[in-house]
Amino acid sequence: MSNLLSVDEALDNILKTIHTLSQETVTLPDSLGRIIAEDIISDTNLPPFDNSAMDGYAVRFDDITSASESNPTQLNVVMDIPAGTAPSKTLQTGQAARIMTGAPIPDGATAIVPVENTTDNWQKGDSPPLPESIEILQPASDGANIRRAGENIAVGGTVMSIGTQIRPAEIGMLAAIGCTHVKVVRKPKVVILTTGDELLDIDQPLSPGKIRDTNSYTLAGLIEQVGGIPVRLPIASDDMDSIRNLYQTALNEKPDMLISSAGVSVGTADLVKVVMGEMGNIDFWRINIRPGKPLAFGEIQGIPFFGLPGNPVSAMVTFEVFVRPALAKMSGTKHNPLTIRAVLQNDMKSDGRKTYNRVTIEQDGDTYLAHSTGIQSSGALMSMVLADGLIVIPEDTKFIPAGTELSVLLLRQLS
Repeated sequence: MSNLLSVDEALDNILKTIHTLSQETVTLPDSLGRIIAEDIISDTNLPPFDNSAMDGYAVRFDDITSASESNPTQLNVVMDIPAGTAPSKTLQTGQAARIMTGAPIPDGATAIVPVENTTDNWQKGDSPPLPESIEILQPASDGANIRRAGENIAVGGTVMSIGTQIRPAEIGMLAAIGCTHVKVVRKPKVVILTTGDELLDIDQPLSPGKIRDTNSYTLAGLIEQVGGIPVRLPIASDDMDSIRNLYQTALNEKPDMLISSAGVSVGTADLVKVVMGEMGNIDFWRINIRPGKPLAFGEIQGIPFFGLPGNPVSAMVTFEVFVRPALAKMSGTKHNPLTIRAVLQNDMKSDGRKTYNRVTIEQDGDTYLAHSTGIQSSGALMSMVLADGLIVIPEDTKFIPAGTELSVLLLRQLS
């Protein structure tokens, strides 16, 4: 296997050539899932003012230090402060203000006593009358239940950094600081190239010697899953003019990446390789990986190009190992594959290449158990449908007994 390029070497060579795309500005509602292209600095305090964390009474801490159910402290109620209103006066010694959650703290108040620690029953009605006085049944510590201005984020603080993916929580935070538009990295536009006289589109009836094109649909789904914009082109037949036209049509789409499957094997009959040689600078690699040893990578008129194997599982595995990290870098973020350690429940064999076998995952207490999906043929697409992940057999290993703990690259979240 020494004449094969290692997986790590191949990925390193790929990532050295990939650059982050330019930025664009989108509205906040359209930013979900996008990657932030600049540090976002707050120009406001959050919260913008000291406010109550509870429904209750704003008091002066010194007034209630000895309060108890057997010896309640009575205070005069001088204000009602619903959320969305401002206090009308300063709280003096011996006074209290009824206050709602989120309402501003009045000057002079140093603690909030929850309503359940008072003799008020205001929660029993929608608009209860303001009592003239209230009894405090339990003391509260100095500063209790007060959310201070800027304790979430202060003016000048970094809310989010370049490379952050915007999730619902990030959208909420950006809304809180009044951010209506966000600069994000452009979504990579990826054109998928499909060639082969044996291929039919999915709406065509099968005939002898023909199979339906699955890879372009699978790759489109994977590209969209990683945040890209897939563009599928019609299938080209196996002649030079059709393939040249296909590649020119792809370039006319002004893509950020080109992906094809099949046509990159070691054999000499593949017309795709001839056209790629005419139009770009492509390396044909034999990688120490199973499935998916043949891989083409390079550029066509400055556009990064991946030529993936034609077998469906090989195409998906090489996408996960090589293309997904490249698209992540292009999108302005670091690829963080979701992996676990799991104990293999079946003996497995390999040919010494770094092998990615399909497994289902079962949890037994704190331990994950990996079960083979059965047939591991690179053409058995059903094995990917069944799989929770790809168990990674290290290179130069030809037999792995059941009970061995290995790394698993997850293909979906475990329930």
